[in-house]
Amino acid sequence: MTIIVWLRQDLRVADNPALHEAAKHGPVLPVFILEPDDQPGLKHPIGGASRWWLHQSLTALSKDLNGLSVFHGDPQEILLGLAKRHEAAAVYWNRLYDPHAVKRDTAIKKALKDDGFEAESFKGCVLFEPWEIETKTGGPYKVYTPFWRAAKAAGVGAPLKRPEALEVVADEDSLAIADLNLLPAKPDWAKGWLDIWSPGEAGARQRLEAFFADGLDGYGDKRNRPDLPNVSRLSPHLHHGEISPRQVWAATRHLCDDKPSFEDDADKFLSELVWREFSYHLLFHFPTLPEENWKDAFNAYPWRFSENDLKAWQKGKTGYPIVDAGMRELWQTGYMHNRVRMIAASFLVKHLRMHWHHGEDWFWDTLVDADLASNSASWQWVAGSGADASPYFRIFNPMTQGEKFDPEGDYIRKWVPELKDLDTAYIHAPFEAPDKALIKAGIKLGDTYPEPIVDHKTAREAALAGYEKVKSAN
Repeated sequence: MTIIVWLRQDLRVADNPALHEAAKHGPVLPVFILEPDDQPGLKHPIGGASRWWLHQSLTALSKDLNGLSVFHGDPQEILLGLAKRHEAAAVYWNRLYDPHAVKRDTAIKKALKDDGFEAESFKGCVLFEPWEIETKTGGPYKVYTPFWRAAKAAGVGAPLKRPEALEVVADEDSLAIADLNLLPAKPDWAKGWLDIWSPGEAGARQRLEAFFADGLDGYGDKRNRPDLPNVSRLSPHLHHGEISPRQVWAATRHLCDDKPSFEDDADKFLSELVWREFSYHLLFHFPTLPEENWKDAFNAYPWRFSENDLKAWQKGKTGYPIVDAGMRELWQTGYMHNRVRMIAASFLVKHLRMHWHHGEDWFWDTLVDADLASNSASWQWVAGSGADASPYFRIFNPMTQGEKFDPEGDYIRKWVPELKDLDTAYIHAPFEAPDKALIKAGIKLGDTYPEPIVDHKTAREAALAGYEKVKSAN
């Protein structure tokens, strides 16, 4: 009898526990269901950049499986209908951990069982279930370092291979992937992205191999340099489940067996992978993380709002080159280097003193790796309101951050080309450049490149004054 496998953020064939188990028992009906944006309880519909990636990923998976049935609508209604129509023996899926998914999947499992169908879920999206790693007192971790130590001590199991035999069946009412309308139309703001990205399981493997070849050596020291290739760029592949964290972990450990000199860099890389786990751990145990300050005292912070400042930040026109480079990289590629994400996020929250929700929403719509757990945990980390957060008084100076992590200005010149001819001595603060240097570089501040929308020293003092109210509320 047929087993339905409901695919979500696990768009791969290898190391897919639900698919692997289903393949043991006979024909498999792999299904993807796009929920409507107005689905009850769905607070975070898929953002635009992630929709683009999802279209490509589903297309690749359909080819890999030689068949994928796709639908648009209420998952419970669709899965019950499919189970009855195909007289399915069971419905399998890999677990998700955001509040909407937990509530929805629990209801679906009950509905299927009430109608006489087996329903079973598996661990396929994380290294550890959020309840598997716990403190000595039995509660959730709130600080990363002890979580990382506990994760290493727990150990990671070996990934599953592709099923040896996989008989795929389809449903005659399946939509075409194009019918999901995931791609941008007019304007096609993702034009050229396929020259940058290779969504899909094969692309994920290639990206990991490329990182091992060109980026892992020196990762510990160079991962913060946006001008260098020492980051994995695996985040969109991991979010969509084209590669599992278990596969990444196993491949990294295997590489170190062959190249022991990579051990320190590999350990740092795996610790960054486990930050993703920590975010899922937090979201599961603190499900209001995307909406509410994790630390209540931050409810007292006197946020401001300026539509003009927000748009300047979004468009990469703040007058601070490292911030603008990151925001333009994001708009043009759907991605931003992690160090620059921290700098740009800090600028919005601490220089412009705008609520982290505004940044969280923009990143959610524009990142190809937009992930509810990582996005909300990271924004709260930068704001100082989250778990194990950056201290509130740590206010990044965008000029010195640029000098430290993009010393020659190569990253800035790539994404802010109007500054490409400016002397390196002024590339991180063109507003401090003498007129002669600006004229030589063809720059007219306020015309070809904006004046700073806020003064750094003034902004820092205002942010610290605001945080005094948070301290008083503690």
